[in-house]
Amino acid sequence: GAEESTLKSYFSKNQIKALKPKITFSTLRDLQCPVLQSNELQGKPEESCSTEELFEWLGAVSNQVSLDNKSSSFLSTYCCPQPSTVVEKAFLCTITGFIIPEKIIQLLEQLCCYFREPKLAYWLTLTVHGFADSPVSWRESEHGFHKGGENLYNFVIFRNLDYWLQMAVGTHDDCPP
Repeated sequence: GAEESTLKSYFSKNQIKALKPKITFSTLRDLQCPVLQSNELQGKPEESCSTEELFEWLGAVSNQVSLDNKSSSFLSTYCCPQPSTVVEKAFLCTITGFIIPEKIIQLLEQLCCYFREPKLAYWLTLTVHGFADSPVSWRESEHGFHKGGENLYNFVIFRNLDYWLQMAVGTHDDCPP
């Protein structure tokens, strides 16, 4: 009641306004993707890639690093882990801003619904990055952002609705629950 109106007036007096998250979409064509098996976290030579290889590959794709391993490239000689397959079209959606946990859960549930109808995709991912300068990392522990700022988790959801959960924290942060 009264507290809410006081808070609203404080924000309006100080020209503070809510910002909506920025959403960008891109289509990646002829993308070389690692082959994954939901029951093989470590991967199997010539059959599937490991969770670590996928995590590194996701970072390269989301940062638009070239994956062709050309010797003339001074930026990167990274290539997709093997075994891999070429995907004709892949979609990358990036949402930048403050997103509450309930919205992340809702998005995760919607992504799981993607597999209700037959699809060509075998897996999809949802990566959530925390802010590097966030005051807390996991639980109620102070975030050691002066040392690195890692603070993210990634879901890999498979067609059979098995999933992998990968988490990264800085060396001076508590591990997540």
